[in-house]
Amino acid sequence: MSSNLEAVERLRWKKFPVLNDGFVCLVDVMGSDDAIVQAARVSYGAGTKSVSDDRTLLRYLMRHRHATPFEMAEVKLLVRVPMDAWRQWVRHRTASINEYSTRYSVAIDSAQTLAPDEWRRQATSNRQGSDGFFPIEEGAALSEAERAFHEQARALYQDRVNRGVAREIARKDLPLSTYTEAYWKCDLRNLFHFLSLRMEEHAQLEIREYATVIGEEIVRPLFPNAYEAFSDYVLGAQTLSRLEQETIQRLAAAGKLPASVDDFLACGDPSWQGLTRCRERDEALAKLVALGLVRSESAN
Repeated sequence: MSSNLEAVERLRWKKFPVLNDGFVCLVDVMGSDDAIVQAARVSYGAGTKSVSDDRTLLRYLMRHRHATPFEMAEVKLLVRVPMDAWRQWVRHRTASINEYSTRYSVAIDSAQTLAPDEWRRQATSNRQGSDGFFPIEEGAALSEAERAFHEQARALYQDRVNRGVAREIARKDLPLSTYTEAYWKCDLRNLFHFLSLRMEEHAQLEIREYATVIGEEIVRPLFPNAYEAFSDYVLGAQTLSRLEQETIQRLAAAGKLPASVDDFLACGDPSWQGLTRCRERDEALAKLVALGLVRSESAN
C-alpha cells in the first residue's frame, strides 16, 4: 500500500504532454491492487490468502474475465484533448464526465496542429484508417493551410465574442481540432476496456497516444499487478474464434503446419470459400501469421 501512496503523490497533477498541446494528468485515485483482491476475497471467503497470493489472484481474475472486483478502484483524470478525438473518447459511456463549457466560458485558444511529416494518407483497405504519410513537401503545404485556417476561424470566433454574440452560437464554426478539457472518472474495469480498444494498433493514432499515456504512465504505476495482468491477458493476447481453431485443426491434420497461404485458404472455414473479399478471413490469416502457423513470406 505504501508504494501505491508514493505513486499517487508522485503522479497527482503531473501533466503528461500528448500531441502538440494536449495533456493527461491524474487528479485522484481510489483503491489499489489491494482493493481489488480484497473485493474478490469477499466472494471466496476466509482462508483464500493461503491458496493464492495477491498477484496470482489478480492474474486469475483477469485471465478468466472475473471483472467485477476491478470496479472497486477508480481513477480521476484531467485531460486536454481535441474535440474530434474527444468524440471517440465519450463513446465509452461508463464514466463520469464534466467538460469545459464553451457556453459559459470562452473557448480554449488552442488547436491540434500537424507537423509537415505527420499528415497521413487514407488507407485503401480500411475506410476508417490511415496508411503511410505524405511527402514532406506536400505536408508542409498542408500545415501552412492548416495554420491559416486556424487563424481565420479563431479570429471569426473572437470577433463574434467581442461584438457580444452569445458564446453558445459564437462557437459554432470553431474547428474540431479545438482543444477541450474535461474531468474523466472511471473505474478500473471500464478503464481497462477503454485501453484495450484505444491502445490497440487499429485505433486512431491521436486517441491511441492518449490511451498509451494513461495506461503506461498512470495506471501501470498505480496498479502494477492489475496492469501486468491486463497487458498479458488482454492487451497482448490473441483470441481465436471457433472458425479459426477449426482451421488450425484442419491444417494440423493435413500436416500443413507451418502452412502456406494457399494451404490456409484451402483449409479455411467453408463460409470463406469462393469469396473475393472476406475481412474475417483476412483477420484470421493475420493471426495465424503472427502465431507462426502460416508462413509470412507466402503472403502477397
